[in-house]
Amino acid sequence: MLKRFRVPGRLALKLKEHGVSVAAVLRSAGLPRGLFDQTRVLVSTEELFALWHAIEVVSPDPLIGIKLGIESRTERFHPIAIAALSTQNLVTATDHLARYKKLTAPEEILAKLGKQEFSVAFRWLLAVEDEPQVLTDYCFSWMISLARHGTGTQLNPLRVEYVQQPANLRLLERSFGCKAMGGAARNAIVFRASDAAVPFVTRNAELLELLAPQFEEQMRQNKEEDSFIELVRRAIQDRLTGQRPSIDVISLALHMSPRTLQRRLQESNSSFQRVLDKARHMMARYYLSNSVLELNEAAYLLGFEDPNSFGRAFRSWEGVPPSDWRETHRISAAN
Repeated sequence: MLKRFRVPGRLALKLKEHGVSVAAVLRSAGLPRGLFDQTRVLVSTEELFALWHAIEVVSPDPLIGIKLGIESRTERFHPIAIAALSTQNLVTATDHLARYKKLTAPEEILAKLGKQEFSVAFRWLLAVEDEPQVLTDYCFSWMISLARHGTGTQLNPLRVEYVQQPANLRLLERSFGCKAMGGAARNAIVFRASDAAVPFVTRNAELLELLAPQFEEQMRQNKEEDSFIELVRRAIQDRLTGQRPSIDVISLALHMSPRTLQRRLQESNSSFQRVLDKARHMMARYYLSNSVLELNEAAYLLGFEDPNSFGRAFRSWEGVPPSDWRETHRISAAN
């Protein structure tokens, strides 16, 4: 199972479209200010939840999750969603999404078809806390967009179910056009079985046949890339004890030559320096969030020559000095 989510770059554009400051969201989430500048935006479950919590905090709109999930133009859907729209109906589309989601991220889409109802739930496999409601809103809204776009109708779900008790229950009902209930056993969106069986006007067997092999190959590559980069990062972190491990040290630990290590990282669209920076960044956040280490002690453990070098590197990651970041997160934790 992969351990990271790929956040669509379009999320930053949609935030801007709805008047939400991307910089403020990233700052509130404690994520790098250049996160969306990357070719592939990969985050952990914890970081994904922090991102959506921050969206909820920064945006004054209680329906921001729903609005971000609305999609009406085919070209704005992810290629996997376009392939799902090429299937027979909402049931087969959800089955398609479930397969590729499970193999490309630590998340499951759980679908169940009964005589009267078709339910879709989302399970975050590595979560240690409940997902933000705004993320649940987004998932429900996106599923409705998929169903409406595929059927060519303005169908509404039968109901939406929340584990927590939403404060804006009536507002959610008006927006989703269905009953909303809290205190449920799971976060799920429920459609009428008859609606889930409506043939998709977007069905395209030829396009699906063309796209499916590409997704299978991409899944294989993603799994290999993610696993290898994770292996290198762990090797670096294990050796971040008062010195910066060189590529020679890490390649020896992984039983390969430095040239082979460099080549495999390049094939994964990465580099040794990028993985090293990521490893130090992750450990820096850990040290500043979960320990009483002085900044100069943290700098030493991370292999920096002096606290000033650590400070410059941390500002490039987070946009603020390490002391300010630590204080902000201490206040957040206290609240």
